[in-house]
Amino acid sequence: MFKIGLVEDEKDLSSLVKKYLESEGYVVDVFDNGEDAIAKISDDYDLWVLDIMLPGVATGYDILKKIKETNQFKPIIFTSARDQEIDRVMGLEMGSDDYLSKPYSIKELLLRVKRLLERSYATKKIEAANVEHVATYLVDYDKRIVTENGKNINLTSKEYDLLAFLLKNKSKAFSRDQILDEVWGSDYYGSDRVVDDLMRRLRQKMPNLSVETIYAFGYRLTAWKK
Repeated sequence: MFKIGLVEDEKDLSSLVKKYLESEGYVVDVFDNGEDAIAKISDDYDLWVLDIMLPGVATGYDILKKIKETNQFKPIIFTSARDQEIDRVMGLEMGSDDYLSKPYSIKELLLRVKRLLERSYATKKIEAANVEHVATYLVDYDKRIVTENGKNINLTSKEYDLLAFLLKNKSKAFSRDQILDEVWGSDYYGSDRVVDDLMRRLRQKMPNLSVETIYAFGYRLTAWKK
């Protein structure tokens, strides 16, 4: 049974979301401010749903930062009523896995929660060896960790999923829509620009990884070494 931390200061909305999540079998704790949520980060939550704008000092960004300091792979969904590009980009940059603009469909939130939990905790079948050398990097598939010269590279869950997908399909070209389906799931409702954002972040963190941009189409992993 998965346990979810829901951070939302709109009481009517939080009550409704909690009700529907619990109807799906999840255990849900609601926090109406950032300070209370941060105090419970050490509790064993499987996923967080974070509102960005909260009463008090701590914002959703502050909570996300604290969560990632504890567990960099913890799945997180950001929500915001402001619907601004900067909110989405900042959330992704800091390590959130998904983003919903308010007002959002409860059904859509349930689908995204289900999909993200499945992707984050299901056993992944990877054809390559459990540990693989890629350029200057060492990829540990069992631990979902990437290192370079013994130093950990801090990848988000989505960044790692994209990397693993490319490694499973070396030299194959994929469109942005195909990558969306694989990394975000076929039930994702959003712009394919998130693929470019994710690829840019992966390239920044792993500059020795050779990924070719195919104009007006998508991407392909073009060079690696074992």
